[in-house]
Amino acid sequence: QVQLVESGGGLVQAGGSLRLSCAASGSTFSINAIGWYRQTPGKQRELVADFSSGGSTNYADSVKGRFTISRDNAKNTVSLQMNSLKPEDTAVYYCRAVRGSRWYWGQGTQVTVSS
Repeated sequence: QVQLVESGGGLVQAGGSLRLSCAASGSTFSINAIGWYRQTPGKQRELVADFSSGGSTNYADSVKGRFTISRDNAKNTVSLQMNSLKPEDTAVYYCRAVRGSRWYWGQGTQVTVSS
């Protein structure tokens, strides 16, 4: 199995920045895709940014130009640099990885952006 642990969440004022990190462990070989989702109460979990199986990046329209996803394959980590944060970015952010046909989720980290 794959274990995913997120870190870096917290409270920040609008316009500020945060950097989230996700560390993968366990059977990390053959991970096909990895990235970030977020969820607020009463809403569906949505894709924020990820690396697809082909290695290309995908971003939600709402974060394009503000967020940047990166990874370090040697360390099995993926990060999300979040700039120009807005109150609507407030959510629990989850790291997600795909290995074969299985999806793995981290426990999430809270990001709160105050106005």
